[in-house]
Amino acid sequence: MSYKVKLEVFEGPLDLLLHLINRLEIDIYDIPMAELTAQYIEHLHAMRVLQLDELSEYLVLAATLIEIKSKMLLPVHEGEELDGDLDYEMEPDPRDELVARLIEYRKYKEAAISLKESAEERSEYFTKSPEDLSALGEISIGESEEQLNVFDLIGAFQKMLERKRLRAPRTASIARSEQSVSEKMDEIMKTLETKGGSCDFYSLFAEGDASGLVITFLSLLELMKRSDVVVEQRHNFERLTVSVCREVS
Repeated sequence: MSYKVKLEVFEGPLDLLLHLINRLEIDIYDIPMAELTAQYIEHLHAMRVLQLDELSEYLVLAATLIEIKSKMLLPVHEGEELDGDLDYEMEPDPRDELVARLIEYRKYKEAAISLKESAEERSEYFTKSPEDLSALGEISIGESEEQLNVFDLIGAFQKMLERKRLRAPRTASIARSEQSVSEKMDEIMKTLETKGGSCDFYSLFAEGDASGLVITFLSLLELMKRSDVVVEQRHNFERLTVSVCREVS
């Protein structure tokens, strides 16, 4: 039986494209298709290893990106000569339709974020009379400088797989993994406790075959979903850190 993980931030291929455009600091009206397509396909390789659901939607958009990239490699005909006169009718930019879709999607996404913030703000208002909650203790919330989303983690997972491939021996034996996701989650939490509450992201993947690496990654996503751990990058180019979330005192 396969283990399924569903996160609210994992919304589809257009969301992945917007994430890459923002990360690469690309002008949405002048997209370098070669670079964007390469980054998009790298993420698909990691998603294929993880066997995530609805991967077909991402493959359809990948085919669209490759088609646009191919059209941009063709020579541009600025016009044809008609009865001694030149008809200067520029051919449409093959990226126009994709840009329009991204802009429209971004509008809806920003509207959804605004509505969510309004709902969270409204949820703080209550009509019930206040009660004494001192016996329940205080809630301490830790804020990191940069919270990473699932696309960042998939990118890190892809880099880890590439390192594993380069360091792997020419011959290897394959053994069936019997460890479940819940067992791996407990193991990750125990590892974090022994290391003072935090550890390096890549150290969690130091050992194991391909199936074990996938189980570790899915377990980490589930712990993030439950707010048991947080993955952060405190400064640019620093290594990712996995930390235990602060508990209610």
